[in-house]
Amino acid sequence: MAPAIPAPETPAADHLSAPAAPSAWTQWAQWAQWYASELEWPTTGSDPVELLTGVRFDVLELPADAGFALLRRVPRTGPVAVEGPRMRLLVAAGSADELPGLLDWLEWGDIPLDLTAIGAGGRITAPIPPSRPFRAALGVPSPQEAAVWLRPPEPGGEVEPTLPLAAFGGDGGAPDLVRLVGAAATECHRARLLRARLLPGQRGARRAGEAGEGDALRRWPSRTPHAQSPEHARGH
Repeated sequence: MAPAIPAPETPAADHLSAPAAPSAWTQWAQWAQWYASELEWPTTGSDPVELLTGVRFDVLELPADAGFALLRRVPRTGPVAVEGPRMRLLVAAGSADELPGLLDWLEWGDIPLDLTAIGAGGRITAPIPPSRPFRAALGVPSPQEAAVWLRPPEPGGEVEPTLPLAAFGGDGGAPDLVRLVGAAATECHRARLLRARLLPGQRGARRAGEAGEGDALRRWPSRTPHAQSPEHARGH
């Protein structure tokens, strides 16, 4: 009888297991560190990390459908993020206090627009950092579940001088907040009227189209396009 050949030893299960995905806490901590080291922006919280407004920037917030129309009309803005149905445009710190007066001056003050501003004492969900390692990391929520940059800030660069501010014509480098608010108000009004006319099935198709448009915008180059400012007037 031939001698029995022992079966090969099977490595222990722990030697075969894949590296563990980073914990949610570790992932959020890395995101907070990225904002602190690359942009020097203050953050708070851990699930999720939030950016404090009114310190380095304020935020204009509007419905995403109006926001996508605005980005087609305004090729030059500061950083822009989207989270679910809301779009957020970063503007110079202190701009939130200017919004009510600007809307009144532009004769939009008495019209419901769903265009708001977040300034001192506020906070927004920190979008996923635009660097590839963060986007590819295990455990990162999908874009449908998290805030993401459409026009991201430049890591290591001076973001504040590029933010829209309340000065006619800007300061030679920053977009003009007055023109941006005027264009945003126009698109918010148009989107509101369009939503009122659409049937339920048409609204679903419109949302699907906006989702596809958002995916395309997320693939834009990281640098904000430098083009001329939009016309400052209500659209017809």
